[in-house]
Amino acid sequence: MDAVNAGIVAFSDGLWAWLLIPALIILSTYFTVRSGAVQFRMIPDMFRAMRSDPGLARDGGRPISAFQAFAVSAAARIGTGNIAGVATAIALGGPGAVFWMWAMALLVGAASFVESTLAQLYKVGSREGYHGGPAYYMEYGLRSRWMGVLFAIIITVTFGFVFTSVQSNTISSAVSTSVSTVSGAESPAWIAPAVGVVLALATGVVIFGGARRIARASALMVPFMAAVYLAMGLAVVALNIDQIPAVLTDIVTHAFGLREIAAGGLGTAILQGMRRGMFSNEAGLGSAPNAAASAAVSHPVKQGLVQTLGVYFDTLVVCSTTAFIVLLSDPTYTEEAGPVLTQNALEANLGAWALHVLTLIILLVAFTSVLGNTFYGAANIAYLTPSPHVMTVFRLLVVVVVFLGAIGSGGMVWSLADTTMGIMALVNLAALALLAPVACRLLTDFVQQRGQGLDPFFTRDRMPDVTGVRCWTEEDLAHLRPPVRNG
Repeated sequence: MDAVNAGIVAFSDGLWAWLLIPALIILSTYFTVRSGAVQFRMIPDMFRAMRSDPGLARDGGRPISAFQAFAVSAAARIGTGNIAGVATAIALGGPGAVFWMWAMALLVGAASFVESTLAQLYKVGSREGYHGGPAYYMEYGLRSRWMGVLFAIIITVTFGFVFTSVQSNTISSAVSTSVSTVSGAESPAWIAPAVGVVLALATGVVIFGGARRIARASALMVPFMAAVYLAMGLAVVALNIDQIPAVLTDIVTHAFGLREIAAGGLGTAILQGMRRGMFSNEAGLGSAPNAAASAAVSHPVKQGLVQTLGVYFDTLVVCSTTAFIVLLSDPTYTEEAGPVLTQNALEANLGAWALHVLTLIILLVAFTSVLGNTFYGAANIAYLTPSPHVMTVFRLLVVVVVFLGAIGSGGMVWSLADTTMGIMALVNLAALALLAPVACRLLTDFVQQRGQGLDPFFTRDRMPDVTGVRCWTEEDLAHLRPPVRNG
């Protein structure tokens, strides 16, 4: 088993270092230039778009709002990547990994905008609202059904099963650590199965309620857990305020290899920072667009902007909180400690109670990640087949995987997650490279309407030469507030 895991790790490292990260940097730079640095110049519009009114769906219920779609994607993003992944990046790559995590987030915000805007444009409607994602813009935008099917299968396996296993495993590990601290002895063998059963039952209750229930649950839990975690991070910073200049200096100097670090220098810092940053914020990966497509908004660009804000919130706020918690505790590098490193850092700064609060936070963030991952998988199962029986089987399998992840080994699932995520991202990036001009035309239309003092409102007759658009007729948008038009 160790040899298999070593082989997976070697393949994954090569895929990320020599293909995926260079491709993402090149394309994100292109998107940034082509869009006029949309991820920087339109930050005020990101906050305005978050407040969009979704109106009513055809069945009379409330469709998923811009904020709820943001919460679903945040639920998937704010998981082990923020707590375990960031800690691992620092342990392996040193403080410099944090700088490259920040730099990557600022750059790939453009990729997030492009993919989520395209997901909105090529979404499809139903009585309850909308669904879509990369598989849909691959088929309807590129007229490539085979590419959409390939992506749908990869994301369903990656998020619905592999990433769900990662989140469940992290919950189990965190609970075991907390129990060991309280008892002063090794965690009992029954803890992991018990956690798995409880988590599987809770997951089943939510996911069998459909997309709306997942969105509502995410919108309730994400703000709460983020607020508690950020408050703990601020407390650690306040207690160590005199060390902040030194920590910032370490982040910058290690980022450029000005001081040698135990993990191997500049290359390790760059790779770990970019890799774990992407694992966390998922920009360009093709996952967040599945949530973005579900929102009821008056213009595709609105949700593209909202999801870009999600990248910033995830990496620059939540991941940075973990980074400062860890770095202010004088960590030991080259040891892949995962969530335990963050737990120990909080305990050292705030006391034993903080470790148990973090266990609760890890439980919540990982659980909401499971919900977000299931949302993504369900959207792509719906793309592959309309059969409700297949959807039921998928949800049952998710519940089983949640249990198995809780009692399984963490090393193998992390390795598989890195590999499958990289392959999925390459398929998505190929589609974005071809469809980016369409997203930029939508941005131009949005900016022009804003310049006229209007609340941007898009219908497909504004871009009649763009084929494959299934929604965006006046009838489709009748449930939304009508725009204020001149004259």
